[in-house]
Amino acid sequence: MIYDMIIIGAAPAGLTAALYGARQGSSVLVIEKDTPGGQAASTNLIENYPGSVEGITGPQLVDLMVAQAKSFGAELITDSIESIELREEIKTIKTAKAEYKSRSVIIATGASPRKLNVEGEKEFTGKGVGYCATCDAPFFQGLDIYVIGGGNSAVDEAIYLTKFGRRVTIIHRRDKLTADAVSQEAVFNNDKIDVIWDSEVVKLEGSGLVNSMTIKNLKTGETRTITADPDHGTFGVFVFIGNIPQTELFKDILELDSGYIVTDEDMRTEIPGVYAAGDVRKKTLRQVITAAADGAIAAFVAGKDLENSRH
Repeated sequence: MIYDMIIIGAAPAGLTAALYGARQGSSVLVIEKDTPGGQAASTNLIENYPGSVEGITGPQLVDLMVAQAKSFGAELITDSIESIELREEIKTIKTAKAEYKSRSVIIATGASPRKLNVEGEKEFTGKGVGYCATCDAPFFQGLDIYVIGGGNSAVDEAIYLTKFGRRVTIIHRRDKLTADAVSQEAVFNNDKIDVIWDSEVVKLEGSGLVNSMTIKNLKTGETRTITADPDHGTFGVFVFIGNIPQTELFKDILELDSGYIVTDEDMRTEIPGVYAAGDVRKKTLRQVITAAADGAIAAFVAGKDLENSRH
């Protein structure tokens, strides 16, 4: 079978593309290597998506998107892609389990959390160090929690973590937060949140679980060590310092800018029949709403391009 569209990635961009593609009558296959949803699936509460007046959890929104896309006939499989050929008129995608062909491909592989890249981080990932508050917060009930970063993700998750931690401390490289004004106000009005300014983590240590963290003041050069409460033996460290686009598959195929795929306003890449949508694309704002918009545009344009090619 040759699909009209193969969509790589089942986060909001890919799922919206699947919905729009299937609704316009295209045969659509979505290939996702992990659980659908991407970073949205690990977001506790999404309050800025239109219509979600009281907010909706990331997993709830993703479940609805998956069900909606499937209801119009989109197929969704879990598999990992091993190689890809995009320059031919019929595109070929080889996965660990099979080979698939399509007339068009929409890349919606998203981005993954950026790491600190400091001593001890890898060793203690899952043992005190995490990148998903929704996933790991319950493990730190009543403990001290440190959040690394100063943008919207860091600030919003810090607020969420106050529901679990005894105290939450934001560690930020700058002397002011970069989150939006509403989120900043919520932080400064929360008496369970402290902020350590102009500082970065340089080392994580522990025995089994992380229980010691060395931070450096970037203005004075001084370092100090934060240790866990002896009664607790550990603390939580959540890292929210940005994302890395998942474009390894495409680095020698498509034009990239700082790792992100370059497209025009219609989501077209420089290769006919190949589109990109969502966080993987070079753009100004990376949010669920812009990912969904990208996905809708990509599927619509891909459908029109296919229709034109048949005439």
